[in-house]
Amino acid sequence: MTVADACVHPYPDGNSSLRRMAVEARELGFDTLVVPGAAPLTVAGVRIIPAVIISGESVRTVSGRLSKCGDGQSLVMVEAGEKGFNRAVLNLRGVHVLRGLHRTRKQSFDHVCARSAAERSIAVDIDISPLIHITGTPRQRALGRFAELMRLHNRYRFLLTVSSNARSVLHLRSVDDIVLLCSLFGMEEGDAWEALATAGHLIAPAGPVRVVS
Repeated sequence: MTVADACVHPYPDGNSSLRRMAVEARELGFDTLVVPGAAPLTVAGVRIIPAVIISGESVRTVSGRLSKCGDGQSLVMVEAGEKGFNRAVLNLRGVHVLRGLHRTRKQSFDHVCARSAAERSIAVDIDISPLIHITGTPRQRALGRFAELMRLHNRYRFLLTVSSNARSVLHLRSVDDIVLLCSLFGMEEGDAWEALATAGHLIAPAGPVRVVS
């Protein structure tokens, strides 16, 4: 079974090398990491899935960048925005994951978005970093947004991923810790395990994968 952290940022975006993060992730129970800008690799027994993160102010900008992501090996993730933007992005071909919903306004991901995500098998990412690194009102706001997301998920059953967005091995969390953190906003344990498996299934391994021991 695939157990994936759906977004981590090793050096140079973060502070730890890819190999060090892979070794630590393996010890914490993961077999897959999604890494923006990486190549398809297996490092220390951990599959590395390349990712492209698209952050655009308009649907046209996102669409233009999607046309350049045609290698079929990268997980394409789009930063969420307002409700109209999210509805349009969820109908674009080539999008795998909508991320960053906790940074958007309440109800920016509504029933229409949930239905589209389910019909098009586009996952919605739950970034647990606010639950680890932020306190007070911003943390409560993130918990509220994730709880809102889970209510829609329970009705429409769209795909979910879970990411730590770790930039250091110190920011990584074990699989058990992540399942526990997800319970804070009402995610059942079974749903958490399904979400941890999603990233590994969104794209099939394409071509030979270089193994780094």
